Amino acid sequence: MANYHLVILKKPYLEAILAGRKRVESRFTKTRRYAFGRVLPGDNLFFKISSGPVCAVATVTAVKNFENLTPRQMAEIKQQYNHYIMGSDAYWHSRTNCKFGFLVWLKDVRAIEPVRIHKKDWRAWVVLTKQENFGLLKMGL
Repeated sequence: MANYHLVILKKPYLEAILAGRKRVESRFTKTRRYAFGRVLPGDNLFFKISSGPVCAVATVTAVKNFENLTPRQMAEIKQQYNHYIMGSDAYWHSRTNCKFGFLVWLKDVRAIEPVRIHKKDWRAWVVLTKQENFGLLKMGL
């Protein structure tokens, strides 16, 4: 059974995803976060603009997880995947000391009618559950 996720993005990244220029979403952190290892091919994503509505959906085709990263490995990831990720030099510089991360390949990306949800915490990626789904699971994909 596929999982559902809420992914919060800055507007330019979401626009690049919708335009087909950005085909991989990346998440890198200094500590292991709840979503790490829980994103699987076939999972469904709801994309929300930071401080804005949920306005797009996609399906995961592939995932690559990274643990115990070094600055050198981060530089290698940038070199190998940035043409899909489209991260700026400032983005990669801010991720230099991250130890965990994952890359998510996207397919079937499409815009949806914008939906406002009540989410006030700082999590940028939420694995949705029956108890915590912001009303999105009733929408389906």
